[in-house]
Amino acid sequence: MSEPSIDVVGVGNAIVDVIAEVDDSFIVDHGLVKNSMTLIDGERADLLGAVMPPGIVASGGSAANTMVGVAGFGGRAAYLGLVADDYLGEAFRSDLRSAGVAFDVPGRANEMPTARCLIQVTPDAQRTLNTFLGISAHLSPDEIDEDLVASASHLYCEGYLWDMEPAKDGIRHAMDVARGAGRTVSLTLSDSFCVERHRADWRELLSGRVDVLFGNADELRALYEVDDLELAADAVAEDVEVAFVTLGRHGSLVVAGNDRIRVAADELDHGVVDTTGAGDLYASGVLAGLSRGASLERAARLGSIAAAEIIGHLGARPEANLAAIAERVLD
Repeated sequence: MSEPSIDVVGVGNAIVDVIAEVDDSFIVDHGLVKNSMTLIDGERADLLGAVMPPGIVASGGSAANTMVGVAGFGGRAAYLGLVADDYLGEAFRSDLRSAGVAFDVPGRANEMPTARCLIQVTPDAQRTLNTFLGISAHLSPDEIDEDLVASASHLYCEGYLWDMEPAKDGIRHAMDVARGAGRTVSLTLSDSFCVERHRADWRELLSGRVDVLFGNADELRALYEVDDLELAADAVAEDVEVAFVTLGRHGSLVVAGNDRIRVAADELDHGVVDTTGAGDLYASGVLAGLSRGASLERAARLGSIAAAEIIGHLGARPEANLAAIAERVLD
């Protein structure tokens, strides 16, 4: 097995995020499902985009957010995802590269447009996501750069990408390439609705292709159809080597075989402004830590710090110097 030249390569929906603050009345008036992710078509995306107030526009998608976080921690990060040869596709590419993430997949011409996610943040800091997947969900095995995947210590796959058949094949292929190269494979459960849609597929995937699982407590309980988190932890311990389970203000739980490691949430010196990207940035801290040989507990600690930083402002791009934080925590 050759030495890796990249720390983490992420595979996910390449989405341009449009994030705006709204009142709860906006959610009601437009028939949105608060604090959830809903897939919408292009016409609905155009309608919502036209009525939303001005906000932040940035490259997004769960795995892309995580790769930006890994780069922010000083890690070597790369990304695989599909964009169109259009304005939003070029904006996605430029934004990701400016954040230090390698992204070299060419934009597709004369096909579906680049994906976009319209995110409404209400005064309680909860976010409602409405996603038009566009070309992003059509990532097939042909778009998986096998050399890139094999060159990374860790492969990180986004659960949201599992909603289209070509993407399922693409993820499976990427996982097989990574495992064949002796690398670590991780999957994020994305959200509880995603778990409900894909529970059977993912239970099978975990047992044969995944080493590390990311998710929150609700997602893990939904995956194993139990109400008790300890029962879910026992079940996931049978399927993967390590699971990192976020618990909101209660921190996170690391499940590794018979070990249960509880890590406190990072103390906030600010209010919660926007929870967009909290789980994504938690994963970035964990992956950055593991890439540098940190213990499971210290890696989870980095995740907690990154999650706390991201919920203190609007958007899923860190504003703090994560690399300096990593130096302090891992010293």
